[in-house]
Amino acid sequence: MNALLGILFHFLGGFSSGSFYLPYKKVKGWSWETFWLIGGTFSWIIVPPLAAFLTIPGFWDIIQNESSSILGLTFLFGALWGIGGFMYGLGVRYLGVALGSSIMLGLTMVIGSLVPSIFYEFSPQDGKDNIGLMLSNSWGQMVLLGLFVCVIGIIISGKAGVMKDKELKTDSIDPHGVEVKTEYKFGLGLTVAIISGVLSACFNFGLEAGKPMANVANEAWKIANPSQGEFLFQNNVTYVVVLWGGMASNLIGCLYLSFKNKSYTDYAKKNVPVVKNIIFCAMAGTMWFLQFFFYGMGESKMGNGPSSWILHMAFIILIANLWGVIIKEWKGVSKKTITTISVGMIVMFISILIVGYGNSLR
Repeated sequence: MNALLGILFHFLGGFSSGSFYLPYKKVKGWSWETFWLIGGTFSWIIVPPLAAFLTIPGFWDIIQNESSSILGLTFLFGALWGIGGFMYGLGVRYLGVALGSSIMLGLTMVIGSLVPSIFYEFSPQDGKDNIGLMLSNSWGQMVLLGLFVCVIGIIISGKAGVMKDKELKTDSIDPHGVEVKTEYKFGLGLTVAIISGVLSACFNFGLEAGKPMANVANEAWKIANPSQGEFLFQNNVTYVVVLWGGMASNLIGCLYLSFKNKSYTDYAKKNVPVVKNIIFCAMAGTMWFLQFFFYGMGESKMGNGPSSWILHMAFIILIANLWGVIIKEWKGVSKKTITTISVGMIVMFISILIVGYGNSLR
């Protein structure tokens, strides 16, 4: 039952992340850095403390009483994750959306899921899955098989994206719905993509670093609610600190672009629906945070091991691709290309089933 609930919660998180950019498509007259910063204000600054306040009594006391080393490391990983996400744009600029996304998302999935388990192999901690344990048990072997299958699905989907770009011969559209002027430079693009993929995986490292805060919330809840399992919302307190870090790096990046492109004048433009734009940004930012909200619920059922991160990433990629089909981003391509993207989505769905089955064996 825990495995099924974990899959459901990770699906809801993946749906939120794979769908969050849709409200941004309704924003009129603003540059990317303008609406990204406004949306980020909601997803990184406003909504996380509100969610923690509503679900964890005394969440601020937990943060204040935590050691500066844990807070600093959690914040640092959040900032590195933010840099990785911000560099995503450079990756798709130099490699194209399809190839760049495949490399970056694939690396984020593999590194985010495996590095912590390798770390705990050499520095064991109670309740933490290490790579040796996974390799020596059938459930762990199934989870690793699911990871491998999902990477194959990403590669196939990336191939479909390359085919689509060649057939339509138009500028690419990134996962945020923004038109990308590609400037193909494989060497530079590969370097940027690797850096982005590695840093984007730091979100999972931030959750690991901030786990002591989640543990405090979890233990307090279990004392107040005996024999009811793990606290679904324990990670909400950790998100506050991780997302502060993400906000710091994105704020610097957005302000840099605002002054470089002089887009800080967007707010004063005439005939721009400012109120509507803010509402759509708030919707997008809230949906962006909900991916973590539901991730935390799924993690409470499955543990913050490779399974949770794999399912989280797989659902994001699967839902984003489905939206691409639904809103007709693939209209006009050949049957071969449609077949290729369909196969990629099917393979990723199979990987989800494999990971879920692996967790049910525990």
